[in-house]
Amino acid sequence: MRWEDFRRSDNVEDRRGQSGGFGGGIGGGPRIGRRGGLGIGGLIVVGLIAWATGINPALLIGGAEILMGDKSGSSTQSEQAAPSGKTGAPQDELGKFAAVVLAQTEDVWKPLFQAQGATYKEPGMVLFSGATRSACGMADSAVGPFYCPRDQKVYLDLSFFDELKRRFRAPGDFAAAYVIAHEVGHHVENQIGLLPKVQERQRQVSQAEANALSVRVELMADCLAGVWAHHANAQWRILEDGDIEEAMNAATAIGDDRLQKQSQGYVVPDSFTHGTSAQRVKWFREGLDNGSMQRCNTFQGSI
Repeated sequence: MRWEDFRRSDNVEDRRGQSGGFGGGIGGGPRIGRRGGLGIGGLIVVGLIAWATGINPALLIGGAEILMGDKSGSSTQSEQAAPSGKTGAPQDELGKFAAVVLAQTEDVWKPLFQAQGATYKEPGMVLFSGATRSACGMADSAVGPFYCPRDQKVYLDLSFFDELKRRFRAPGDFAAAYVIAHEVGHHVENQIGLLPKVQERQRQVSQAEANALSVRVELMADCLAGVWAHHANAQWRILEDGDIEEAMNAATAIGDDRLQKQSQGYVVPDSFTHGTSAQRVKWFREGLDNGSMQRCNTFQGSI
């Protein structure tokens, strides 16, 4: 993937190297999934995170993702205690890469929203190491990358990309870009008002039905990641030989069926929250091939 010569987003907060800013310690705060965050790394611990607030925390691109915050407008303890870090584009290699991908999502989604007569509000990105606070509760490396709708930020421990390479055997910079673009896809879903509607519906149905809704949310984010890749490549020719295969390999590696088969030897479709490997590949490809948000409507028809 070509990325070195492109602009970097300033909407990055670098908390790496901080102790976590948790006051009473890491164990003192709520966990992601109990408070409301969506992320890709959550699949690593799928089945271990508690069901809460009507949404399964194992909602990420490859992991756990969206838990909606309340709409009261009041600040939470997590928001008040969230540590601040260095703002602006990081200067290390991995930090630069993440900032470039975030900038490209900004430059893709802004005009796409404008074409629909809407305004795209750029998400923030928090880089952390080990653990940190978000408005959705505590985040740690075990959960992986996630999007928090409460503060509209993507949380990312860059060591996850090494985990993606070693544990999931899905190396490559474009595989990593797919992860970031998937989390930004959840921000797009939040911007268009989808996430709160899904959460409300999940509170009204059975857990199996709520899981099925989560799958549709995740597959839509995969498709939106493909939309980003389509337009980014059209504008800047970022793709190199093997890049598409890297993303497809990552999507395959984090399918619910693949992960359940590896962890417990069998699959339980009613417990799926992200979709099968084949579904994840299919929907990323849909966005990549067509570049249309409208083609990413996973809530209509079969998936």
